[in-house]
Amino acid sequence: MKTSLEVEYWVVDDDGDLVAPDTLLDVSDQVDPEFVEPMLELKTTPCATTAELRTEFRALLADVVDAAREADKQLVPLATPLHASAADLPFREKCGTDLQRRIVGPPFDDARFCAGTHLHFEQSNVPDQLNALTAIDPAFALVTSSSHYRGEPIHACARPYLYRRSCYGACPEQGQLWSYVDSVDEWEARLESAYEGFRERALERGVDSDVFDDEFAPYDAVWTPVRLREAMPTVEWRSPDTAMPSQVLQLAEEVYSVVERADTRGTVVETSSLAADGGRRRVGREQGDTVRLPSFDIVEAVTDAAIRDGLADPDVRRYLRHIGLTPSAYQPLARRHPDTRLTKRQARKHRLQAASRLELEVERHRARA
Repeated sequence: MKTSLEVEYWVVDDDGDLVAPDTLLDVSDQVDPEFVEPMLELKTTPCATTAELRTEFRALLADVVDAAREADKQLVPLATPLHASAADLPFREKCGTDLQRRIVGPPFDDARFCAGTHLHFEQSNVPDQLNALTAIDPAFALVTSSSHYRGEPIHACARPYLYRRSCYGACPEQGQLWSYVDSVDEWEARLESAYEGFRERALERGVDSDVFDDEFAPYDAVWTPVRLREAMPTVEWRSPDTAMPSQVLQLAEEVYSVVERADTRGTVVETSSLAADGGRRRVGREQGDTVRLPSFDIVEAVTDAAIRDGLADPDVRRYLRHIGLTPSAYQPLARRHPDTRLTKRQARKHRLQAASRLELEVERHRARA
């Protein structure tokens, strides 16, 4: 099961101000611009093993960090800029972005404040891969790297809140977690329904039908935490924040292990509800040759708790352990930020501190290689 990784980073100058990546985009064809100016994305090729993924990603990151240093810039592994206005995060000119703003409405602007990590798994036993990643979804709490938005502490995991509850709150089928499926056909039927609903909303808001159809197809009109992609093709998990490389790679390895087990052994969804067992059932454990998954209402409840409180919630930690992950192995960057309002000056300082920690990790790894 080949796996690839995409990680978004903010770009700042030596003062901690957000700036465009410019020449950093020329380092490799595996470095892409993002839909807001002061952000770029690093992406690996499909890798046969997690060891190969780790090696390729670290080499690419080191190259970009070196180029950034030469250009008096740095990469920031934070899920939000902590304190920034929309004016600090101009959209790149892109028809699809402009259409989304018209269709979704003003809350879509919150998406520009979010930097994340995407894991792609080569499609194999697709329903079980989809369902395993759905159950894994609250694991974003392991690598939460920001609790602040426009200077204010909003939730332990700010990015999932902004992206799901705020940005796509009016269009939940476009941006919130979908429930389990029994087949690819069922997932694609939901996809078609979501697409039609999005298209209808677009036409109601004055978007020309031909313009919409030229820009969006069903696979390109959902930004859910778990989705199918036609490229490679893959099952994609989009939930985690951008974070320190070691933490992102640790998470990729652990999630790969769970998804691989589900892919080879199959999954079964428990019928117990949250009310029946309080979320304490040992989810993710094998029963015979099959991986057990919690009922979807448990997943939703734990996801809400993870957004609100992160790893501070003991039920979130318990859930993640039971699904096969290791909460004690993670040190979320968000914990380093005060639970109080940040000024722009303080936000710049925290951005530079995060960038320095990333560079130090790159250098330490280089010295060991």
